[in-house]
Parts: sequence; structure tokens; C-alpha cells
Amino acid sequence: MQDILILYYSRHGSTARLAEQIARGVNSVAGCNARLRTVPPVSTDTQATAPAVPDEGAPYATNADLSECAGLIMGSPTRFGNMAAALKYFLDGTASDWLSGSLAGKPAGVFTSTSSLHGGQETTLLTMALPLIHHGMVLVGVPYSEAALTETTTGGTPYGASHIAKEQSQTTLSEAEVQVAQTLGKRVAEIALKLAD
Repeated sequence: MQDILILYYSRHGSTARLAEQIARGVNSVAGCNARLRTVPPVSTDTQATAPAVPDEGAPYATNADLSECAGLIMGSPTRFGNMAAALKYFLDGTASDWLSGSLAGKPAGVFTSTSSLHGGQETTLLTMALPLIHHGMVLVGVPYSEAALTETTTGGTPYGASHIAKEQSQTTLSEAEVQVAQTLGKRVAEIALKLAD
């Protein structure tokens, strides 16, 4: 089995809902398995520590998750057109993976959630792709052959899956958002299998 790491940070649940749908897409590909992982929040309180294991949801990611994966799909809520600090903090600790090239040549995709249609979805997806390029990963998007891209009035971009949550509690994904998320997961898994050959 090829493990596809779905690494994300979710503050209110929308990004986690996308991760679950991406995992369904990964798991629909024979020979692939979704490995869901999250990262702890960061705090301005320099004495704050997160529990070793989250109270709920996916376990915290480790560098071993990165080196063991056959592909990576990374997600974050949008923070001023960029990824959340918690995910950036985790990525800043991956220098050993960069030096060893443990991610080089593996497929990667990105996903995000925003509070408005023009709230920085695409810039967040593109800025999340930059560290993956530095790691030597092969970026995978969503082609326009996925009909949901041309029909959506909510989230979904060729750069990756996305969701629009106008309210913090609005974590339910639209049908188009679900379809694009599953397509992204399926594409990364299929490409991981091809690259493994």
C-alpha cells in the first residue's frame, strides 16, 4: 500500500472536512491509503504547550510521516492570502527532509478554506505550493476535465480544492467542493502509483 499523507491545520473544521473528502478520493484508488495528520496550533504565549496527542481528530504529524509517504496533500485555512502559522511552523522544521530529499519526486497537492469568494483562496494555494517545490515535489492540480470546476459557484480551483465558509460554523461542503476535493485526492494517489513504478 502506498500512503498518501494528508497534512492540514483546521481552526473551525472546514479544512478538516476538505481533508476527509480528499481522503475518500485517495482511498478510492486501489493500492493507496490516506494517512490523515494535523499540526498543533501556535500561540503568542511563549509558555503554552499543546498536548502530545490532540483531544480529537487526526494525530499530529511527524517528520516520519513525511519520509514514509508516497505523496502529500497539504491544507490550511487562509490567513491574509497565505497558510496559517501553525502549518508554516511545521514546514519550517522540515530542513532534514529537504537535505535528505525524502520528498523529492513525490506528487503533492494543496487545499484551503476561506471566508469569502475573493478571500485569498488562490494565493494561499500558490504560497503553500512554494515549500513543496523547494522539496522537489511534483505539483498536482485539478484539470478542467473535472466538470465541477466549471459549474461551481462556491469553492474549487485548478490549483487545488477549496471551500468557502462565510460563517465560522459553516463547515458543510457544497457538492462541487466535495467533487473537487475527491478528484484531487484520487489524482495524487494515481500519480503516486505511476511514479512508484
